[in-house]
Amino acid sequence: MPAAAALSAAALARLPAADRREAVTAAVAALPGLGPLRLSDRYGLHRLTAVWLHTRPSPATTAAYLADLTGYLRWCAGQRLDPLRAYRADLDLWATVLGERYAPASVARKLAVTSSWYGYLLAHEVATRNPLAGLDRPALDRDTSATVSLSRAEAAAFLAAAGADARPRALRTAALLGLMLTEGLRVAEVCGADIADLGHHRGYRTLTVRRKGGKTRAYPLAPPIAAAVDDYLDDRAARDGTSRERLAGPLFVTEPSGPHPGGKRLDRWGITKLIRRIARQARIPAAARLSPHSLRHSFATLALDAGTALRDVQDAMGHADPRTTRRYDRSRYQLDRHPAQRILAYLTEP
Repeated sequence: MPAAAALSAAALARLPAADRREAVTAAVAALPGLGPLRLSDRYGLHRLTAVWLHTRPSPATTAAYLADLTGYLRWCAGQRLDPLRAYRADLDLWATVLGERYAPASVARKLAVTSSWYGYLLAHEVATRNPLAGLDRPALDRDTSATVSLSRAEAAAFLAAAGADARPRALRTAALLGLMLTEGLRVAEVCGADIADLGHHRGYRTLTVRRKGGKTRAYPLAPPIAAAVDDYLDDRAARDGTSRERLAGPLFVTEPSGPHPGGKRLDRWGITKLIRRIARQARIPAAARLSPHSLRHSFATLALDAGTALRDVQDAMGHADPRTTRRYDRSRYQLDRHPAQRILAYLTEP
């Protein structure tokens, strides 16, 4: 079982339900500012917090909520503030501190998570108020996103650099980054994928992933990406001294490095470092600012530029609201896509 301090969406997703609850409970027991630990108290602060966390709709949400709540409680501890005695003025100060460190979307998310926690405690009469009630949240622009994305030329150079990575890492690099850029998967979905999640359906090589909300979806892999994944797994099985049919475990694992034997599930930070290293090799100017989410952004922008219907891109990305997908279409405000020329041509047609 993963240590409480190292809980991640991928780690939680692979735990049986009972072990997942135990891991979340252990993480809550380590949180600062919640007072003496009394897990036997059915409606005590620790137990209610644990229930609030492990009843979130997915392991990814649970891990994200735990991280945001931990950040808030650590700030309270630094202020010598009992979170149950916090007032609006305290949360105004915290929001200001967040605004100095994070983008508006991240600030809004952290405030929403903390407000949800207080609301849950308030409903069970453990808290007497929600100090975030009425607190101003950052205004979010649904039409833009600050995440760095790749242009068409940069994406092509990025994939070429991935395929030219140093052996034996080349096969994993090409398969992993090709999959992320062409499927638009979330990094938690990639980290949590297992070899057993690969399959075939209607003539397609597929990968079934666990999406936000706990739902699963089978993604069809483009033939070159499917071939890259199979080449990587064939090579991995050969190096492990086993057959491809007997190879099991995470889809993407760490490579041997120094005293570390490798073979562990690849995590978000490992993927981020890989993306930036390959981007530097591809001479992409914004290499240091790229992230796994940059590849997801690039997928949406490139798919829309290639003529894919917005509805199909929305479905592929798992967005409930098409406006969320539209934020990724960075090219839609370019002059050559403005309707003026089409209108003029339409009006002047014989």
